[in-house]
Amino acid sequence: MSDDAFDPTLQPSPDGGWSETLTTLENATVVPPVESGFVQAAGLLGADGAYCHQGALWRKYRPLTTAPQAPAEIGEQIPGRWLWGGVLWAHFGHFLVESTARLWAVDQLDKPVDGILFIPKRPKVGDSVRGFQKDFIHLMAPDMPIRVAAEPVHVQELVVPGQGFGLGKITSGTQKFRDAVHNRFARDIEPNGPEKIYISRSGLGLGKGGLLGEERLEQLLEAEGYQIFHPQKHDIATQIARYKAAKQVVAADGSALHLFAMVGRPDQQVAMILRRKSGAHNLLSDNVAHFCGRAPLVIGALRTEWVKAGKQRSNRQSFGELNLLAIGQALGEAGFVKKGATWPDLNQQEREQIFTDKGLTGNDEFVESPEYVRKRVRAIREARRAARADV
Repeated sequence: MSDDAFDPTLQPSPDGGWSETLTTLENATVVPPVESGFVQAAGLLGADGAYCHQGALWRKYRPLTTAPQAPAEIGEQIPGRWLWGGVLWAHFGHFLVESTARLWAVDQLDKPVDGILFIPKRPKVGDSVRGFQKDFIHLMAPDMPIRVAAEPVHVQELVVPGQGFGLGKITSGTQKFRDAVHNRFARDIEPNGPEKIYISRSGLGLGKGGLLGEERLEQLLEAEGYQIFHPQKHDIATQIARYKAAKQVVAADGSALHLFAMVGRPDQQVAMILRRKSGAHNLLSDNVAHFCGRAPLVIGALRTEWVKAGKQRSNRQSFGELNLLAIGQALGEAGFVKKGATWPDLNQQEREQIFTDKGLTGNDEFVESPEYVRKRVRAIREARRAARADV
C-alpha cells in the first residue's frame, strides 16, 4: 500500500490506509458548524490547536467538513474517553452511509469508551438524537451512550477512527468496516417475513424521488407472490427482520438498500430498479455487492422523466416513469418473476388520472424532460429510416 493511502488530506479508500487507523487526541476541541451548508467549517482540533484531518467527513473527492477556527469560548469540559462519531445526519439515507462510517472502531477498541460523540449536520437541530439514530447505533454498540456537541466542547480523550464508509469510492466500505458490521450489527434480530418482498417508495410521494407507475408495478409483483413493504412505516428492527427473511428482493433504488446491504447475504437475489438517470446507482450497487457478496441486478428502465414545467433538466422534484414492459422482461430473465411476462405500460388516460389525483396540474404542472422527448423522436426517425430501407 502506498504512503498516499495514509495521507488524511486525501480521500478515504476502501483499500484501507488512514480509513482503518485510530488516532487518539488528548484534550481535543470539538467544533460544530455554525452555519447550515453543504461544506462546513467544523471538526476536531488537537491540544496544540492543529486540525485533525482524520476526523473530517469526505464525500467523493472532497471533504464536507473543513478546518474550523479555534472557538473563542468553550461550552463544556467532557471528562473521560469518547469515540468520535462524526457528523450526525437527520436524513435517513445519509445517516446510514455517513454517520455510521466510524462505528467500525467499536470492534477494534483496546479499552472501553464512555460513549460516541457527534456534531449535528444542521446547527438548528442542536443536540437532539432521533429515534432511528439511537436504534441503529444500539444495534451496533448496545447501550452505548450517544452525545451531540451543539456547542464547542473540550474532550479529555477522543479516539478518532478513520472514515470507513461513505459516498464515493469508499461506498464499498473498508474491510474493517464490513467485518465490524457483519460481526456486530443486528446479530440478535431473527428473520421474520415472506420470501419475496418489494421495497417500495410509493408511500413517500413523487416529490421525494418517487416513480410514476410504481403502484401498477406493485400490483404486478403482488400477482407474482411478492409482499409490498413500505420501510418508513416500520422500526429498524422490523425492517431488518424482513430483509433477513427474504430470498428475493426487488426494490426501487434508495436508502432502504443501504440498510439491506448491512444484513444481506450472498444467497439472496436482489433487483434494483433505477429511479432516474444518475451515477448514484453505481455507488448503491457497489455497496450491495461488497457487503452482501453478490451483485444486484440493476434495471434501468424509464419510459421517460417528468420535470417541473419550465425546467430543462432533472432535479430533486423530478421523477421517472417506469417502463413496465422492460422491467417485467428483465425480472423474468433473471428468475424473479415468470419468464415472458408482458407487463403493459400506463396509457395516456391512466397517466393523466395519476397526475390529477396527485395534484400535479396547473401551477404544479409537470412535463416530459426535453432529453427524453428528443430521444423518443430520434428513435421514431430511426425506425422509419429502417422501415424504408427494408422496402
